[in-house]
Amino acid sequence: MSSIQSPAAPPARPPLRRSTTAAASPLRRPSQPQPTPPAPPSIASRRAALVALVLAAAAPARPAAAAFSLGIPGPKELLREQKKKSASYLLAPIAASRDTLVKAHALLASPSASAEDAEEVRGRIGAAGRDCVPRQRNSIVAFQSRTGVEVCTFSLILKNAASLLANKDPLKVEADTRLGELIQSFSDLGTLADSSNFELADDR
Repeated sequence: MSSIQSPAAPPARPPLRRSTTAAASPLRRPSQPQPTPPAPPSIASRRAALVALVLAAAAPARPAAAAFSLGIPGPKELLREQKKKSASYLLAPIAASRDTLVKAHALLASPSASAEDAEEVRGRIGAAGRDCVPRQRNSIVAFQSRTGVEVCTFSLILKNAASLLANKDPLKVEADTRLGELIQSFSDLGTLADSSNFELADDR
């Protein structure tokens, strides 16, 4: 008997490979055309842009009144307010001296002025002089004056107010003259107050 031969095994097939090209081809978008670079502006367009820029720069500025209409103070108003505050601070000693003299005058005008009132009047006159009368200065202020320190308040006010004026400026010369007259008036008033008896109506 012939031996039974088993059928030959079929030849091995190579493994199937997934084709990436075929799968990706349906999803690939067609290439878009590249945009062409813009053409450089012509000379006419450049000139028009330059003219527009010049006109915008030469346009009139917004008036300051527009700022005030919105309730916002302009620079001039702020500067004016600062000057007012500085002037009020600078002239405060003068206003205080005036008030002191007014109160002294009220004491003198009283028909029942006493010796105590007389002393108060003398003290008020000395205080209103603001250390400008040499004989009314206390020892400390007198020492400062001898060392070259300016102690007269009215002189300091004048120096600050006229700091930007020349020494021979007519306005400054007149102010110096008026200051000298004011100091002399305080000195004469103090002398009169020291030598008067305010209890007598004639001296008042």
